[in-house]
Amino acid sequence: MNLDKNDKSVNILVVDDELSVRDSLTKWFKEDGYRADAAADANEALKKLKPGVWDIVFLDIKLPGMDGMELQQRIKSVDPNATIIMITAYASVDTAVKSLKEGAYDYVTKPVDPDYLSHLVANVIKQRRLLSENIQLKERIQELYEIDQIIGENPAMLKVFDLIKTVAPTDTTVMIKGESGTGKELIARAIHSNSPRRFFPIITVNCGGLTEGLTESEFFGHEKGAFTGALYRRKGKFEMANGGTIFLDEVGNIDPKAQTDLLRVSETKQFTRVGGDEIIKVDFRLICATNRDLELAVKEGKFREDLYYRLNVFSISIPPLRERRSDIPLLCNHFLKNFAASMNKPQTRFSPEAMKQLETYDWPGNIREMKNAIERAIVVAKGPSITVDDLPLPPSLKAVPEDQSLEAVERAHIKNVLEQMGWNITRSAEMLGIDRATLYHKIEKYNLRK
Repeated sequence: MNLDKNDKSVNILVVDDELSVRDSLTKWFKEDGYRADAAADANEALKKLKPGVWDIVFLDIKLPGMDGMELQQRIKSVDPNATIIMITAYASVDTAVKSLKEGAYDYVTKPVDPDYLSHLVANVIKQRRLLSENIQLKERIQELYEIDQIIGENPAMLKVFDLIKTVAPTDTTVMIKGESGTGKELIARAIHSNSPRRFFPIITVNCGGLTEGLTESEFFGHEKGAFTGALYRRKGKFEMANGGTIFLDEVGNIDPKAQTDLLRVSETKQFTRVGGDEIIKVDFRLICATNRDLELAVKEGKFREDLYYRLNVFSISIPPLRERRSDIPLLCNHFLKNFAASMNKPQTRFSPEAMKQLETYDWPGNIREMKNAIERAIVVAKGPSITVDDLPLPPSLKAVPEDQSLEAVERAHIKNVLEQMGWNITRSAEMLGIDRATLYHKIEKYNLRK
């Protein structure tokens, strides 16, 4: 047998009462660099059997005393992870097929073909490696968004953690409420990663970035030729989320037509692509997020009441940073540690004055703004500490008077950033930690002009 293997640390046990078969198979395996041993009967095999020792067991069906079928069950009871391949004469193929139903991987017939055996072992090793990698990947996914990795010790955040733990194991639709930049997507991913759907994808849709007319295609996909520019069939986000979770960020921004479509698919779990007539059934969990007051939008006729109640089954409200100031040092030091390590920078702490400014600043852009500010501070910092001069906070807003309203603070901050960026909308949105659509909405709301 000639087989080039990346991993030769595979242990193979051959159980057969024919000496010639045992000698031939163990010789072939050893020549290929595998670790191989043999047993003449069931008793000898059981003495050699220990959990985790043998990766592959070649097992003759016809053995003296205990036959191969019974021995197969005994092996599986001792080591469920062992891969069993039956060896059989032509006359006992039916018995070999029965062994497959009992959990054997495959069977080979006598006389054994060395080339086929080589190919079979290669497939087993490949499958075992993929299975091992899959298990490791699943473990990594579980670790990726553990709830205790979301930073916060404030009582308001501890309540959020409890709500995540309560709703995650269910299939309940969740509405996450909070200002822009508070980490709503992180909460959504924590819910998904602690749910039974965690091994399927979570698909995110930024509804704030969808223009009217584009939403339907984004949600449900389209057929080739459905409209000008539709050169091929395209799957929509709901179809991509089949088996997993779809997260609709800033769901309050979708247009009335899309609201109707969303209500229908959330209730029926089926849809048709744009330009198609095939009914596509999907299985998904729905998580939404909004920074708007949807109850007010319902009263104003801007959001469907029936859709609001359909989405607001289980609500989680994320507090803004100004309401959890005790968490600011934790978050700042977390971002400092991560960015300094990734940039290979020497900064390991904030000066007392800088930390005071970080704690007293109102953070209208919340965690996203903080993250961007600290990243920039690490880029420009020269010494071992982050100083006040390194922080990109507007000087007039580093210490906000307590009697100043939130809207006034936000308006002044957005105007300051726009002026710093020369009214470049893209760069200003990045600095504020919000998307362009949200920034345009703020500019209109506060009647800001260049």
